[in-house]
Amino acid sequence: MSLRSKLLLFLLPLYAVLIGLAAQVRTRQPRLFVACELTIVASAVLTWQLYRGLLRPVQLIEAGTAALAAQDFNLKFKPVGQPELDRLIAVYNQMLDALRQERVGQHEQAVLLERLLAASPAGVLLLNFEGEITSANAAAARALGQPAAALLGQPVASLPAPWGEVLAGLAGGETQPVRLPSGQLYRAAAAHFLDRGFQRRFVVLEELTEELRQHQKQSYEQLIRLMSHEVNNSIGAVNSLLGSFGHYAPQLAPDDRLDYCEGLAVSIARNTQLANFVAAYARLVRLPPPAPHPTDVHALLRDLGRLLAPQSAAQGITWHWQLASEGPLVVAADSQQLTQALLNVAKNALEAIGPAGGNLWVRTTAQPPTLALENDGPPLSPEVSQRLFTPFFSTKPSGQGIGLVLVRDILLAHGFAFRLETEASGRTAFAVALQPSAG
Repeated sequence: MSLRSKLLLFLLPLYAVLIGLAAQVRTRQPRLFVACELTIVASAVLTWQLYRGLLRPVQLIEAGTAALAAQDFNLKFKPVGQPELDRLIAVYNQMLDALRQERVGQHEQAVLLERLLAASPAGVLLLNFEGEITSANAAAARALGQPAAALLGQPVASLPAPWGEVLAGLAGGETQPVRLPSGQLYRAAAAHFLDRGFQRRFVVLEELTEELRQHQKQSYEQLIRLMSHEVNNSIGAVNSLLGSFGHYAPQLAPDDRLDYCEGLAVSIARNTQLANFVAAYARLVRLPPPAPHPTDVHALLRDLGRLLAPQSAAQGITWHWQLASEGPLVVAADSQQLTQALLNVAKNALEAIGPAGGNLWVRTTAQPPTLALENDGPPLSPEVSQRLFTPFFSTKPSGQGIGLVLVRDILLAHGFAFRLETEASGRTAFAVALQPSAG
């Protein structure tokens, strides 16, 4: 029962008794009756004022409680002229001002943090106690190759390789490099913070691709330039001398002349191979910025097939063409650089298939423009996949370890996203998106 009801139940019987008693003296003592009636009326007026004065704080408390329950911190009360009640109203209004300021400050901080995470170049994954993703910013979505909404609720262990295995085993305070099939290198770092007394885990994904590429170039560019300069100067002079020695062949005895000429030819050939070897490294550090122009990718691929047809026939390799159309597929690219990149990729595919023979698939799509070269050679091992785009690393005994690095630099300079990996079908695919990446 409310306080108002209790007060009414107390006052109404009391006034009923007083009125009844006054009625008893109405005929016998009229003056006393009039005095009683006036007293009852005055008491009723005073009681009504007291009733309103007592209920006013209750009403204010009820309204304030409802506002706090609804988290409405804008409802404030005006003074009513009662000193005790006005002090209560002043304290309540001050409390509301403090709560409103705190709420506005928290909202501003939350919005600022949300915008900061959205604009951050580093990916951030917030995890719950079960290791499931509860929040992912745009950079994390790009790194993981999935929309942010699709990541929510996923356990990190279920993410595609190599992310799932790495992030699931990442302990707090630990960092680990992650190299993707696209050649991108990330550093994954796990940490935690306290939220309302509970420990919350999060993972930061920082891309190191461009930083690593620039560091690598700075490390080997000066050395390669020096080697190229010294080797080319020496080889030019040595080949000139060897060519001059060839004029003395007629002066030799017929039995010695053949060995002499063959020795000169072998020496000149080896010098030329050495010059070409150094020139390949020099091209890597002297790669100019691309000059994009309309380029027919289908024409480049057909020319590539004709160029490698003799080698493919000798190895017993069959090319399968699955082009988007018989007509051209025109994209904005530097045709010379793109040709060099595709030639390196195709030659690697033929070498991966080996002399036992196999198949090479060439696929393109028009919307969006993409191309893929797939082969059914031996699959890539995880160890090799992690080092594919590392300078000077090669799985071939005579490999220089710069072919895929040159491919990487050309495609990154164009802004083309790419990946090289062995798919679930067992085929190893090199896929390229032939348009600048939005990320």
